[in-house]
Amino acid sequence: MDNNNTNFRRFFGATLTILGVVVVLFALVAFLSEGRAVLGMHVSKAESTAPFIVGMIFLVTGVNLIRES
Repeated sequence: MDNNNTNFRRFFGATLTILGVVVVLFALVAFLSEGRAVLGMHVSKAESTAPFIVGMIFLVTGVNLIRES
């Protein structure tokens, strides 16, 4: 039973880590785009901070889940 829990934590941690990296990269590209559309969305510099913060939370949480399992 403990092995299944460990495998789930590693899988969920890897998923959160990958998602966090993708969201952080999107936020950085949106920040540097200077008002142009990014993936069909117009994101201002002020609005790009929210995805960056969410992505960092996902990234840190995912790394901690992998590290502790």
